[in-house]
Amino acid sequence: MRCIIILLTWFASIGLGFSAEGSKPGDFPSAIQSIMANLRTAASYTRTGNIALAQIETEAAVAAWDSLQPSATIPSPTYQPAAVAEFLDKGRQRLATATAGLGNGDNDAAGRELLALRQSFHDLRRRSGLYDLGDCIFEIAPAMEKMRAAAIRLGEQPGPPRAEDTIAAASAFRDRLQRCDSWASTDVAKQPEFRRLIDGAITSAGEIAHAAMAGDGPLVHRYLIELQSYAQLLDFRFG
Repeated sequence: MRCIIILLTWFASIGLGFSAEGSKPGDFPSAIQSIMANLRTAASYTRTGNIALAQIETEAAVAAWDSLQPSATIPSPTYQPAAVAEFLDKGRQRLATATAGLGNGDNDAAGRELLALRQSFHDLRRRSGLYDLGDCIFEIAPAMEKMRAAAIRLGEQPGPPRAEDTIAAASAFRDRLQRCDSWASTDVAKQPEFRRLIDGAITSAGEIAHAAMAGDGPLVHRYLIELQSYAQLLDFRFG
């Protein structure tokens, strides 16, 4: 129920989908950020098996993407036109593959393409010297995966070496979260939703390290599930 409330609040704040008529002609940064919001939502729905809703979001992204022709788009001076053209061309292919995957029931393939497309936008921003809270949150996924793998290994083979690996991974993940907290603007940092998610994740990362130190496998697993939920909600809402 709590997750549903968060999702409804998010939808109310930005509206469903993205309207090409709603953005200024040639406003590449605003338009692509709206498309990325569609893709975050589609990825979340794909992960939870809500395929019809994922298809609505990807279709909205495709329609908006088609309006961003390189010849008609006036990128921000920060973005290089050639890099934008390549990004749009490859992104259109990835969107088509993701859409086909959802239609064919290959949700894993669709999820991979959506992630690859979001990664390509993140890479474009980094090459253009851009970085913000959304980029930082996007980058916590590898740290989350390392911690998940370490926690699973600890559950399968309990012992000091596995516990140390889990503690180290949890510490690295906690450091990432604290870094993202420092990237939040003053307005975002004060939002109750952001504070609940980021503070909860930071606390749980510390607790999973304590549980690993104590050799409490079930407690490690419980905190792992909790942390995965926090990471997914942070990405969905602030990524």
